Amino acid sequence: MSLNPSPRIDAAELQIGKTALVSDAAWASMTGALSGGVVLVAFALELGAGPRAIGLLGAIPFIAQAAQLPTIFVVERWRARKLIGIPTLIVARLLILLLALLPMLLPVEARLASLIAAQAAIAILGSVAACAINSWFHQLLPPAELGAFFSKRLLWATGVACVCTLGAGALVEHPPYGDRMLAFAIFFGAAGVAGMMSSYCLWRCPEPVMEQGGPARRLRDQLKAPFTDRNFRGLLLTLGSWNLASNLVAPFLAVYLIRQLGYGLGTVTTLWVASQLSNAATLLSWGRVSDRLSNKSILAVAVPLYFACTLGLVFVPTESPRGVQMALLTLLHVLMGVAGGGIGLATGNLGMKLAPRDHGTAYLAAIGLVGAVAGGVAPLAGGALAQWFSERKLSLVVRWVSPYDVNEVSALNFQHWEFLFAISALLGLYVMHAVSRIREGPEVSERLVIREMGLEALRTVNQLSSVGGVLGSLFPFGRLSERRRSARSQQTPP
Repeated sequence: MSLNPSPRIDAAELQIGKTALVSDAAWASMTGALSGGVVLVAFALELGAGPRAIGLLGAIPFIAQAAQLPTIFVVERWRARKLIGIPTLIVARLLILLLALLPMLLPVEARLASLIAAQAAIAILGSVAACAINSWFHQLLPPAELGAFFSKRLLWATGVACVCTLGAGALVEHPPYGDRMLAFAIFFGAAGVAGMMSSYCLWRCPEPVMEQGGPARRLRDQLKAPFTDRNFRGLLLTLGSWNLASNLVAPFLAVYLIRQLGYGLGTVTTLWVASQLSNAATLLSWGRVSDRLSNKSILAVAVPLYFACTLGLVFVPTESPRGVQMALLTLLHVLMGVAGGGIGLATGNLGMKLAPRDHGTAYLAAIGLVGAVAGGVAPLAGGALAQWFSERKLSLVVRWVSPYDVNEVSALNFQHWEFLFAISALLGLYVMHAVSRIREGPEVSERLVIREMGLEALRTVNQLSSVGGVLGSLFPFGRLSERRRSARSQQTPP
């Protein structure tokens, strides 16, 4: 294999490429699990990060997506996506590998700033690589085989991520030689090596020659149409408010569990895995319900469930026995995983359904743009709010006065992170309002959705090992590089 496009790809080469892409998913998932998510948050806390720094780390991946926009023109000009994507990805993963040396080489006061700078560079390089690689995959893989192929990738990625995250939590709880920094160095070192293996798997995958596009159109003209479409604008409003409300607290949940409730990273990673497994286990059921009813009806059930769980975090009793506390936290994480799966699936389906076929790329790119802006602003705002609320407390005391005694009971007690959860839940009310403005088809009651989901749960009791469906995320801006193909095919004379 080489980094240059192949004029012709036969069935054997395609099969080699598909096998390599499944391996890539497993190695890349290992990289993400050991260098991002709750592991990255725990490392930042170990370096002394405050709420604003955690918020910035949460915002960086969203803000970095803007790097895909100029990359579109580089891809169009060079027309060598493999040559652009793989070397860029290798540089990003070399930076991850170098993070293993950060605790050893830099003075204490420079470590956190260096981590943030490195994460920004890694995210930007990853975004540039994703722009080229997503377009490459989209052209390489036959549409009829996408479902089975991505299900297999998802299965491997989810399994590896769960195992690595649990292992990381256990190692931090019992670090080698009692040195937690050494444990984090091992994580980043292993993540960098896994990233190199992922890049090797991508190198083994063939790249077809890019198709020729039609007449060029200005990017601004392409992105303007979705915002003037009244119904699609309602979906963009829903997605923007959802990303804002959910990402206001998402980067800080691990901080809340570690700092305020006093749990170790092993417990936090176990809760994360419980949420991920519940998400994956119910995706297939959500998909079947959406096919029979509607995507909007799924949002009408899943969105309130998610934000009810977010508000429920406020009422987890801090002074109750650990067993009771863990049972409540596990239940809330599982339900949030279930709701998150339904929301991801329904919003992804709505984007595909409401976007016109002849302008689909621009419409779906608008989803990515709105999600990136809202998802980038939310953690920054959450960090600033958390910093402000760190020195404030709200209590609601109920007093009973009788001739014989005076009794007081604290009915409500908000402090620090709990304010953030309550604000997120309040914003969730607007998300529910935005969902009601979407017009998809005949309205379906929430009661019917709950009944259908219950029937699906009964049907899958004996199939608990199956993992189905693919959770959609932000639309990659790189798909804009294919924006002119349908126009050209329509202009081609018969």
